[in-house]
Amino acid sequence: MNKLSIITINYNDRSGLEKTIESVINQTYKNFQYVVIDGGSTDGSKEVLDRYKDRLDVAISEKDSGIYNAMNKGASYANGEYMLFLNSGDVLYDNTTLEKLSIESFRDDIICGRILIYSEKDNFITYPPEHISLFTFIGGSLPHPSSFIKRNLFEKIGGYKEEYRIISDWCFFVEALLIHRCSYLTIINVVSKFNRFGISSTMGYTEEDMKKDFLISLFGNIVNDYIPVKDEALSNCMYWISAQSGIWGKLLRLPFKVLNRALKLRNRLKRRIGMDLVN
Repeated sequence: MNKLSIITINYNDRSGLEKTIESVINQTYKNFQYVVIDGGSTDGSKEVLDRYKDRLDVAISEKDSGIYNAMNKGASYANGEYMLFLNSGDVLYDNTTLEKLSIESFRDDIICGRILIYSEKDNFITYPPEHISLFTFIGGSLPHPSSFIKRNLFEKIGGYKEEYRIISDWCFFVEALLIHRCSYLTIINVVSKFNRFGISSTMGYTEEDMKKDFLISLFGNIVNDYIPVKDEALSNCMYWISAQSGIWGKLLRLPFKVLNRALKLRNRLKRRIGMDLVN
């Protein structure tokens, strides 16, 4: 991987900030830029920055207007071909994470690896989707702590939308992958560990209406065909059944055709031209 800029933002999370910094500066691979943006914390985070300032390329502690303002500020100092946003409390998977990636010659606009999600109760690894569609972002997103974003793509889209409090990374991926149709690659490497008690993971469900409004602003009424089947089990079954061919596929679809006809769903849902039998 060509030179990388890692960006960490922090506000009043002294212990999380120190964990994140330690995970970055202790990497066996050193050809990267490290930018840390603190929002004028009052909990001792500034002292943490002072203690590590000789190991940081950019270290700023000043008031900002929110999470994405801080992330955009960090991006403005980036000089690497790719950027990785690793916020306070999140850490790289181990000390050889970047070294393992450095031997690859990546060219895609967004490269997404796996991530270990942890909490006090459990830990699990999530896998990024290999195939991106609108369904990817109905109730889901890509994990930004394990996503490497080309800096020129980030600048082209205009960075993160600061008017949104906690969904702007989701908005960015929607625009980048669905509107701009940028290139995308998944890798098997576990890149980072993500703290489930971060603000976006504990408060994200309060933003569902805002996400829907954002999608409608981009895609119009087509979104209404996706929202009702956002349930993963339902959408997976629909995709699988529709992909089956031959007699097997016809048999699988037959019960749904019978149900559709018996309940007169075409007329009831009013999404297609209605039909009634007449004598």
